[in-house]
Amino acid sequence: MRFADIVIPDTSAARGALEVATAYCSPALLNHSVRAYLWAAAYGAMNDISFDAELLYVSSMLHDIGLVREFDSHTVPFEEAGGHVAWVFGAGAGWPVERRVRASEVIVRHMWDKVDVAQDPEGHLLELSTGLDVSGRGADDFPAGLRAEVLERYPRLGLGEEFIACFRDQAERKPDSLAGVFVRAGVAERIRANPLDH
Repeated sequence: MRFADIVIPDTSAARGALEVATAYCSPALLNHSVRAYLWAAAYGAMNDISFDAELLYVSSMLHDIGLVREFDSHTVPFEEAGGHVAWVFGAGAGWPVERRVRASEVIVRHMWDKVDVAQDPEGHLLELSTGLDVSGRGADDFPAGLRAEVLERYPRLGLGEEFIACFRDQAERKPDSLAGVFVRAGVAERIRANPLDH
């Protein structure tokens, strides 16, 4: 598997989601969102997991939008806020309600410990890819050449420390959220030990 083998959807919804992420995310968070899709799509292809590329791409671009100031919610965890943004985005893109709900589900589930691939292949792939990109979980499942090429094209730009700060902020304001659970479980140490940063 090489970078050139990864299928990137070229639809109006995919282009729009990238435009939204580019407008609102920091450079590090934007590159993380792109890498989340690339790792997910590559893993799906390498493991014969059928997935909806457009749905996965849009969900990847918007999965952390709830961390940015303009979309941060004081009432719900950031992944739920991001799911709501995806639902609204899908409405603007002309998606049927069922597809909007699916994008929201994929984004909410990326914070789960595990997502059943048979029930939700896109959620499974995004949960896996974000775990890889944030803390390095499963890095050895990807060829070294692919890892190097993705990181060269979309560098990390200090993502680790930015993410730690975001999660600590979420945990302080929303202690019952999964971000709060992760902070109390020592996520900062796992992020700082990410092999993608070393």
